Amino acid sequence: MNLDVFFTPRSVAVVGASRTPGKVGHDVLADLLASGFKGEIVVVNPETDTILNLPCYPDLQSYGRQVDLAVIVVPRDRVLEAIRESIDTGVQAIVVISAGFRELGKEGFEIEKKMVDICRRRAVRMLGPNCLGIINTHHDLNASFAGRYPEKGSISILSQSGAVCAAMLDLCSTRHLGVAKMISIGNKADINEIDLLSWLAKDEQTKVIIGYLEDISAGEEFVKAAEAAAAEKPVVLMKSGVTPTGLKAAASHTGALAPVDSAYGAAFRRSGVVQAENFEALFDFSAALALQPLPRGDRVLIITNAGGPGTMAADAVEKAGLRVAILDNRTITLLREKLPRESAVNNPIDVLGDADPQRYAAAIESAQADDSVDAILLIMTPQTMTRPAETALAVAAAVDGSKPVLASFMGGKDVLPGRNELCAAGLPDFDSPERAVAALRAMHHYALWKNRPPRQITHFRVNRRRVERIITRRLRTGRHTIGEIKGKDILSAYGFKIPNGSLAINQEEAVEIAERVGYPVALKIASPNIIHKSDMGGIQLNLANSEAVEDAYDLMMLKISKRAPEAQIDGIYVEQMIPRGLEVIMGMNRDPQFGPMLMFGLGGIFIEVLKDVAFHLAPITEAEAIQMLKSTRSYSMLENRRDKHGVDINAIASGLQRISQLATDFPQITEIDINPFIVGDIGSEPVVADVHLTLARI
Repeated sequence: MNLDVFFTPRSVAVVGASRTPGKVGHDVLADLLASGFKGEIVVVNPETDTILNLPCYPDLQSYGRQVDLAVIVVPRDRVLEAIRESIDTGVQAIVVISAGFRELGKEGFEIEKKMVDICRRRAVRMLGPNCLGIINTHHDLNASFAGRYPEKGSISILSQSGAVCAAMLDLCSTRHLGVAKMISIGNKADINEIDLLSWLAKDEQTKVIIGYLEDISAGEEFVKAAEAAAAEKPVVLMKSGVTPTGLKAAASHTGALAPVDSAYGAAFRRSGVVQAENFEALFDFSAALALQPLPRGDRVLIITNAGGPGTMAADAVEKAGLRVAILDNRTITLLREKLPRESAVNNPIDVLGDADPQRYAAAIESAQADDSVDAILLIMTPQTMTRPAETALAVAAAVDGSKPVLASFMGGKDVLPGRNELCAAGLPDFDSPERAVAALRAMHHYALWKNRPPRQITHFRVNRRRVERIITRRLRTGRHTIGEIKGKDILSAYGFKIPNGSLAINQEEAVEIAERVGYPVALKIASPNIIHKSDMGGIQLNLANSEAVEDAYDLMMLKISKRAPEAQIDGIYVEQMIPRGLEVIMGMNRDPQFGPMLMFGLGGIFIEVLKDVAFHLAPITEAEAIQMLKSTRSYSMLENRRDKHGVDINAIASGLQRISQLATDFPQITEIDINPFIVGDIGSEPVVADVHLTLARI
């Protein structure tokens, strides 16, 4: 069943309406009447004859006709009965505003499950419980107790929090930003964010979707629904509850560096969702996307009446990964003709503190005609000669809609008339240049995602049977970790370069292997109980001859016996030394919500201290893999490694794609940690130095 009946009902019943102002049952009915709903309103209350001049019925059965939508506001203990009675009379959709269910514990959760069971057996959808209700301004429907009915517009709001819904409605009203739909999903016992994203994606009145979520019902389904919605219109979401509290103690970097917020961030990037880190950003991004066209590129022009704010804006643009536009010479010539001699006519354009409205208009008109400008940021500060309201009107008249124009009228009382005029004209205004630039950055990233090429996943030729045998044997024996030796066998089957090496169980074998693979060699302890080998003295490098191998073997066994006396020792792995290169770390952590999540970062301080890592959901394309590398702060080191030639970026991207394929092919693998992955100059083949895998406990 689709959700149309929730938004365009012909009749609405308020089950549990109250005569007492301030009670939810009264306010829902009052708001429904105030919205001008043109359909039939049915009031259900067995204890009175009329409420707000409408006749009351003791139950829906007494009404005698079918009702499309029932809004239930009775006490918790009567909700099940109200749902049954509503369905028995032919109600097609139910909103349960009543609270006291799963949010209060086991008993409430059990009642909630029964509610869902009743609805699903009868093919009726339910919104809530514990929700604010629903609004559709294009149908004059306010079936909520939001307290404020917004102006008709194109933004649709969905939220797990009723309070966030109310705050967004209030803010939209203050900024004259029109709303299409408001849906409070509460406990989302039945209808959830996935259902609503799918429906709103097709809703012609909705141009931008805003969402506040505390959890996501089903990760893979969410990504598909969000991607489909974002392909049609901007989707701006804020996800709370993403602090690292309670992070698992993982044995690898991949697991330890993959907190819950990384998973959500990766899911949002993959699906084209614009992620808002806080409430202000949620509104800022939504307003900019609703009111302005998407930028064609990342070149920003700044227009200001003061040097300081212009510099602030330029700094913000650079920090956001955007570019300060370089104006065409013809534009500069034109600006010199239109602006005072003292004005700076490069970028930022300083129209000076005494600027009248016409100067701003002239600057905007010139910038709009310049193909080297993709977006315009207009700044005004209150000075003696400033006329904020008139300037805002002139700016609004000059904007032709060809490029996004965002404003920052900085200050308070003095610029308020101008801010009001900007809002009335449909131009987004921000408290600071930094907030405006953040909105531009969000618009640019969304534009890049929308214009991305079709996703093409590379499928490498691999030896799946070999990996399948290793994993099957490991699970059959009840072992859930795969160490370096078998881990390298797995990666070799998926096309990774592995140094020559073998396992030695005594000193003589170690020397024999070393001479076979060629000096210099490395010795590494092989034990399922020792993951971080170097910490235990389980690694010796650059051994140049047999005597060095013998001494290192004895010393390593001595250290391990003292530091890990209970550890199972399978032997010592003798391996050809890897050529010098840049150490990077890559891997995969299987998120319980979204599936395999790839990780990449540079080794050393970049990962240990700075936590400079990037994440992306598998499967990954080549373009996505390269963008994943570029998203790290340390990417410049890959391009130019200490005055040497840059490393082979494509080779790293290929490695990430191969991990992606491995993780997709084998859902039994929950974690892959390649640390380090040695990368050399362009044209060289990266080498796996060490690897650790974890398998699911079935």
